[in-house]
Amino acid sequence: MLDIAPSQQAATWLGSFGRALEAGDIEAAANLFAEDCYWRDLLTFTWNIKTMEGQAAIREMLKATLSTAQPSHWRLSGDASTDEGTIEAWFSFETAVARGEGILRLKDGRCRTLFTAMSELKGFEEQKGPARPLGIRHKADPKRETWAEARAREARDLGVHEQPYCLVIGGGQGGIMLGARLRQLGVPALVIEKNARAGDSWRNRYRSLVLHDPVWYDHLPYIPFPENWPVFTPKDKMGDWLEMYTRVMELNYWVATKCISAAYDEAEKVWTVVVDRVGQRITLKPKHIVFATGAYGPPRQIALPGADSFKGELLHSSQYSTGEKFRGKRVAVIGAASSGHDVSVDLWEAGAKVTMVQRSPTTVVKSDTLMDVGFEIFSEKALASGITTDKADMIVASTPFALVPKGQRALYDVIRARDADFYKRLSDSGFAIDFGEDETGLLMKAYRTGSGYYIDVGACELILNGEIKVKSGVGIKSLTPSGILLEDGSELEVDAIVCCTGYQSMNETVAGIVSREVADKVGPCWGLGSGVKGDPGPWQGELRNMWKPTAQEALWFHGGNLALSRFYSKYVALQLKARMEGIATPVYGEPSNAG
Repeated sequence: MLDIAPSQQAATWLGSFGRALEAGDIEAAANLFAEDCYWRDLLTFTWNIKTMEGQAAIREMLKATLSTAQPSHWRLSGDASTDEGTIEAWFSFETAVARGEGILRLKDGRCRTLFTAMSELKGFEEQKGPARPLGIRHKADPKRETWAEARAREARDLGVHEQPYCLVIGGGQGGIMLGARLRQLGVPALVIEKNARAGDSWRNRYRSLVLHDPVWYDHLPYIPFPENWPVFTPKDKMGDWLEMYTRVMELNYWVATKCISAAYDEAEKVWTVVVDRVGQRITLKPKHIVFATGAYGPPRQIALPGADSFKGELLHSSQYSTGEKFRGKRVAVIGAASSGHDVSVDLWEAGAKVTMVQRSPTTVVKSDTLMDVGFEIFSEKALASGITTDKADMIVASTPFALVPKGQRALYDVIRARDADFYKRLSDSGFAIDFGEDETGLLMKAYRTGSGYYIDVGACELILNGEIKVKSGVGIKSLTPSGILLEDGSELEVDAIVCCTGYQSMNETVAGIVSREVADKVGPCWGLGSGVKGDPGPWQGELRNMWKPTAQEALWFHGGNLALSRFYSKYVALQLKARMEGIATPVYGEPSNAG
């Protein structure tokens, strides 16, 4: 009986909630929530990615959306669970145009967090499982078109005789996953990639690069990695997988294609996009464009007085591929986050003499530790307990961003205690460590600023052994013909400098392709408005501009690591499919850059 009680409580709450909504009693629905409550919605009510914080925000949202959403059929999915007095339950429901799923968490009988997410559009479901396409007509036909012939015709006509509904600019992991989602929903889409082959965005990185996240976290939609895939994927292996994926998922994918310009006709509701495809200028007319150019925008170049006088080689990490030509040479790496560490290791392995110039403290976490305590729901153990990657994605998404810091702070208390000796040794070596302004660690830095962290996969041992030198706590005054003059008056003599100084926001890519005006109109991507350095307010409650409508009609951003790209590609695709089919999509909530 005790095991059934949480499910009974969850069912009772869900029933009351459903009845209140169907009766249009917004006040009764809002009163079912705790005072300190959150409702995160992915499209079902808001046609947005939006978190309502507090009862008042929930009331306002329901006033604006309830009559259109018309929610119904609220049902628990499986048994509820309880943890320290909080009841958690999964559920399904419907709206007028879609089916949804979600997770609720109750405390003392009232809802603390509610998560609702669109699963599929009614009448436009993916053709999978029992609904999969037959693949052949069992009838003799002299005019038969084979699969290969149909694919060749589609590839020949798209962008020439037929225009894509959606143009995805960028054919790395994000663009490829979105292309696959759109393909399965029947949205004519074209993915363009500037490199010569799919996967080259990984292949062209420095030779020693290996994914820092484990395989269970990195699956692509529809085709998971096989069970013998390594836990950490080498970059070239990842590139080959992406190339295979584009072919198997039948993406319309143009390589060696660069986007030159794009302009939106507000009256005709269509983009005019000029691309260069292997030297040929082609004009495309998509209804929507998605910038999937990576997690960030163009390389961030820092001002280095005296750069013109430096006689050695000066390059940004985006231009770095191998340390082979630096064998036996003295190289300074400016920057002490992920790229700075990875490039330093690659240079050391090539036989260079490396000094890392650390301009600000870095959050460092040992890979083994993060695997043990940070990726618990993305692991072999989680799979054995029934937590699939899809289920883990939902669990992560169900936590409002406002509540993530508290959990991360507790996690890093555990990490610092567990690896106290490691952190003391690293600090004693002269390397500056921090865990963020509010001690929330790596994940919050990734969300807020996308910088200042490193998952240790070997570089720290080289620092501790003195194999990689570190200059920390002193700024760069200027470059000299022979190296770097530091603000304490010392000079670091080097033959080459690699600037691992990060990247600008994705909207800066928009500036170069569309216009400065449109780039400023949509504003920067990523960040939560947390108020920490590099992430100015006001508070957003969600990541700026990512995967949702922006201030520029028909312009979207999609990207992030493999996990974020996998999960949110579904919701970008659903938004585009709904618009293509003429389904009303009244967006609740202003775009990220409003005001």
